[in-house]
Amino acid sequence: MSEIFLKQSTPANPVAAEDLTATVSGILREIEAGGEAAALRLARKFDGWSGEIVVSDAAIEAACARVPQQLKDDIAYAHDNIARFAEAQRASMTDMQVELRPGLIAGQKLIPVTSAGCYVPGGRYSHIASAMMTVTTARVAGVPHIAAASPPRADALAGIPDAILYTLHYCGAHRILAIGGVQGVAALAYGLFGLEPADILVGPGNQFVAEAKRLLFGRTGIDMVAGPTDSMILADDSADALVVAMDLVGQAEHGPNSPVWLVTTSARLAEEVRRLVPTCAARLPEPNRGNAERAWDALGEIVLCDSFEAMAAYADRLGPEHLHVQAADLEWWRGRLRSYGSLFLGAETTVAFGDKAAGPNHVLPTTGAARYTGGLSVQKFLKTVTWQTVTEQALPQLAAVTARISRHEGMEGHARTADIRLERLAQNAPKR
Repeated sequence: MSEIFLKQSTPANPVAAEDLTATVSGILREIEAGGEAAALRLARKFDGWSGEIVVSDAAIEAACARVPQQLKDDIAYAHDNIARFAEAQRASMTDMQVELRPGLIAGQKLIPVTSAGCYVPGGRYSHIASAMMTVTTARVAGVPHIAAASPPRADALAGIPDAILYTLHYCGAHRILAIGGVQGVAALAYGLFGLEPADILVGPGNQFVAEAKRLLFGRTGIDMVAGPTDSMILADDSADALVVAMDLVGQAEHGPNSPVWLVTTSARLAEEVRRLVPTCAARLPEPNRGNAERAWDALGEIVLCDSFEAMAAYADRLGPEHLHVQAADLEWWRGRLRSYGSLFLGAETTVAFGDKAAGPNHVLPTTGAARYTGGLSVQKFLKTVTWQTVTEQALPQLAAVTARISRHEGMEGHARTADIRLERLAQNAPKR
């Protein structure tokens, strides 16, 4: 198997990890010590928002009234798909019990976490879809307390854009905070502004949000530590070069740190896509155009392989967040590929469908993490706990085995908890 790079990435130097960690950990300590007052002070400083942090019912109602009906209908369509997929996921996970041996019964129980903190990014774009993906999935899982935080914008009457507020309310968020960045994550985690402290933090964000979640992991659960979004296309000679180029540009517009890759067996397709990508990017409005051009120039790659197997092996090594197959024999690809956040099969199945409205969750592992984990799902909000019960029928053998293993390990106290039950069983046995 061979790989030839027709275009290779030249990434810029990122912010030093130690500098990022020091900055974020300092903010978290300040908020933990100072509580709501510290969070409010930092929100005023970093978000530039002087309004209320907790979005009132009246403000939500007013925002909902300002959202156009067509957008409400579109949100309802996407929400229905996301909810139905999450409901199917939940139905696939069940409580169970099994009698391992006569009198030894064990089982599992799925219990929703008590509280979820959903972070919805702001910045360049209004992330309606992220609001749907996080809150809807938590609601379907049965989480009783769902809070959301999103960065306020000066041009939004309630701080958070009307469409995001409407979506959070429609999907079932119980409390919404107009606060972003590290201070927003901290408010969710520490239970500020009237929230329940989050048992799990979910949702994408910039590098400061991701680092805050990483540092808080252990104190709270997290969905994953996510980096910049990335996308890979696997294509053969049958693929339409213009469609492939537009798909690459469509994902590159996320920002200049978002890698996109084309891996193909076709030199003709590779050269045509290489020619068309700058043209497709140039037709976007600003700032989308600049984002896409910088991402393609610095992080775009075109890799020429000699076989489908070589393409699949390359994809498995990188573990892309989004993996889009535009090649023959889709069933072969679905069975062969092993490392991806979400798989998009066929030329008609653009990644944007999954990003916005198709149903499967778009909060996905990035930066190669798809090699060992999947994305956000109902399961992330559920604890799979186990239980067991033992009757006299199972006790003699189980206790004897436990005592012997415990003594071999040097754990005499463990052994004696088994011994005492054997002794009591013998004492209570009917006399013959």
